[in-house]
Amino acid sequence: MNFVPVKSKDGKVLMPTHPNKAGMLIKKGLATPYWSNGIFCIRLNYETTEYTQDIVVGVDPGSKKEGFTVKSESHTFLNVQADAHNKVGKKVAKRRELRRSRRSRKCPNRKKKNHNLSNRNRLPAGTRARWHWKIRILDWLSKLYPITHVCVEDIKARPKQYQKKWNQSFSPLEVGKEWFYGEIRKKWDLLTIQGYETKDIRDRLGLNKSKDKMSESFEAHCVDSWCLAYHAIGGDTIVDNASVFCIAPIPIQRRNLHREVPKKGGVRHRYGGTRCLGFTKGTLVKSIKWGLCWISGHQNGKINLTQMSTKKQRPMQKQESFRILRRLNFKYKVATSPS
Repeated sequence: MNFVPVKSKDGKVLMPTHPNKAGMLIKKGLATPYWSNGIFCIRLNYETTEYTQDIVVGVDPGSKKEGFTVKSESHTFLNVQADAHNKVGKKVAKRRELRRSRRSRKCPNRKKKNHNLSNRNRLPAGTRARWHWKIRILDWLSKLYPITHVCVEDIKARPKQYQKKWNQSFSPLEVGKEWFYGEIRKKWDLLTIQGYETKDIRDRLGLNKSKDKMSESFEAHCVDSWCLAYHAIGGDTIVDNASVFCIAPIPIQRRNLHREVPKKGGVRHRYGGTRCLGFTKGTLVKSIKWGLCWISGHQNGKINLTQMSTKKQRPMQKQESFRILRRLNFKYKVATSPS
């Protein structure tokens, strides 16, 4: 059972409440319902005592999928399985390739300049996107629950023999991880445990982990994030909430100078962008025919939609056929319960 996140009249995050109590408050006019990226929440319309307990988020990083569990000592509030943000590095490499190829053609380009980023303390674009995605998820969860601690499974870079400096400083995994830990410490208390310790906790509690890492089930990744949260805050050894809420980054094509392959006559059309006929890509809309969709593009003066439930493309929809709801931070799928 998923508890309903609660905000006070002043906008402060309070402890979640039982769905039946939330419904009663709404019925009596004491609370106002709203949605936060697919999660049903309420905002109180009266003054109340701001009482909170310790709540921890267990984070299980992964290369393709990642697990997040929001848990207190008494209840498991939410299990989130997120797709990893792992495509930015290849896009940056492709952008560099296209930029260099334009210098040999008669088309808009800039001259080659000195590489002035080599000695700066910065994160590569792909590494930053991967780890900043986790921070974005934690920030979103902190707007729903009064989070106090974050427990992360500490992952290690694959060691390279006779290259101690690479393993400690130059590995993208180690650099991104240290940046991630630093950002967490600014807002919450950080706890880390090793992967073998997570396995020991899972075995001691009698929990099974699925070998299918791409499945959208509690046993795929959230079982580890639940063990991390349990290690940090304790509580009952039985999982009281095994439903999973799946999210993924919105695939927005950033603006390119033009398409890679020219059309007939050697014309290269401009491509990409985050705006579609005055709307922002990733905006949630409610279509008369297709239900909940998000804006994914435009064509011939009409809007292209993507259906939330089936992920199918619904191209060339008239603007009168849907209603704007709000802009999404990521794609989401309705929470599933274990079979």
